[in-house]
Amino acid sequence: MTAFVYTRSGEGWQLPAPLAWELEYTTGSPCDSFWMRCPWDLDNAPEPGGWVRFRATDDNGVLFEGVVDECEASLSQEGALLELSGRGMAALLLDNEALGQDYETATLADILRDHVMPYGISVGRTAELPPVEKFSVATGSSEWAVLEEFCRYYGGIAPRFDQNGRLILAPWDNEKSLLIGDGTPVTRLLCRDRRYGVLSQMLVRDRYQEIVQQVGNQRLQDGMCRRVMTMPGKSNFKAMRYNGQFQVERSSAELLRLEVDVPIPFFAQPGDLVRISRTGWRRNGLYRAAKVKVGTDRSGAWSRLELAPPDILL
Repeated sequence: MTAFVYTRSGEGWQLPAPLAWELEYTTGSPCDSFWMRCPWDLDNAPEPGGWVRFRATDDNGVLFEGVVDECEASLSQEGALLELSGRGMAALLLDNEALGQDYETATLADILRDHVMPYGISVGRTAELPPVEKFSVATGSSEWAVLEEFCRYYGGIAPRFDQNGRLILAPWDNEKSLLIGDGTPVTRLLCRDRRYGVLSQMLVRDRYQEIVQQVGNQRLQDGMCRRVMTMPGKSNFKAMRYNGQFQVERSSAELLRLEVDVPIPFFAQPGDLVRISRTGWRRNGLYRAAKVKVGTDRSGAWSRLELAPPDILL
């Protein structure tokens, strides 16, 4: 991997070859992230405090495009080192607050123009998303929250970024799947069942129309974890039910997760379908990659896949 850093004015430097690095790709939330460590010349190197952008590449193209959050130069028995960390381009939308406003009818073009384009973010693949009547941007919402609400709540699309730092607003590719079978060099398999925080019931209340809509989680009928959401006055019945269903399904995303470590870099991408079929493993089946972490250290290069059921709302 070759890493580059850039100042706000666009001036850039190539960093020394990294000693270790990690790139984490997600399905949009939480944000993608990166970390790297490399040798550093404390006397003649440029000042890291002015770096705002990061790019990682290899012979096949761009691996990561993101925002620099923290730089740390150190001197110890290991020598002079630089550690660099940050997030993907979604950080620009997470860190900026949207201006509260109401749209008579909001289109995808409106949302991109007002809440994405001002931050210099490029857009890749997009799907046909329906216009939304009476769409409101609440004061205090992040630009990411506005984009996510428009795309997820009303369009059923998970906004996320690709390795080139482009915003993707398109469905997942369900045409093919990766196989992790007995011949795949897996170094670790883990299965985690976690009930904490998973909603069993959601009550969506519209105090203006005096309507309460109840949405239940069929997977947790034997447990009880209820939340109550009060919708804004301009909500409608359809938005109420979808919002409640969204909250229930979103909380279920953490109910079952598998982790698979493979000594192969970039083995999968977030959103990929992964079929596990291994002798002696009781959780074989079809899953979807929710997170993919790729890195290299003293043990070599590796990928860690975090898998969820394929129909889960990521």
